Amino acid sequence: MYGVDTMRVNRLLQAALCSLALIGVASPALALPEDRAQPIHISADSASMNEKTGVTVYSGRVEISQGTMKIRGDRVELYRSAGGEVDRIVSVGQPAEFEQQPKANDPITHAYGLRMEYRIGAQQVTISEQARVEQGQDTFTGERIVYNMDKAIVDAYSSQNGDQRVKMVIQPKSNGNGPSQ
Repeated sequence: MYGVDTMRVNRLLQAALCSLALIGVASPALALPEDRAQPIHISADSASMNEKTGVTVYSGRVEISQGTMKIRGDRVELYRSAGGEVDRIVSVGQPAEFEQQPKANDPITHAYGLRMEYRIGAQQVTISEQARVEQGQDTFTGERIVYNMDKAIVDAYSSQNGDQRVKMVIQPKSNGNGPSQ
């Protein structure tokens, strides 16, 4: 049986999924510290803010960036609680995309899916419909990937009809003397 570097898998998923938090709610240890201090830039073809419902919808080639963090989608919805805090973010696209450099010497983490949802209060991120996370040459795919940040639990699911199974490709670590075992 092959050993899986679970710490490396957790770090890969943690970097990708936790960084979806956007707007300064992500854990600072999971992204470049400079990112949180950067201004947030949002561009879209249109935007609509409903003060009564607390929902802001950005549509048409939406791009959100803060430092190295970038979210792209056809539509991004920000849901605010009665207190005005963002409590849920939903991004949809063909695919919705996310990228961020978790640490200065780490490769950029990329996440893709037709839908990404971050529930801030529950500290849970769900990437669904053709979910894929990449960092360097490591990949993790499934129909749906759910990450509970508080418990550091990652659940990945295949499609109900079984045509998309959960798959991981983890490259061997290099210790400077060639590939490791």
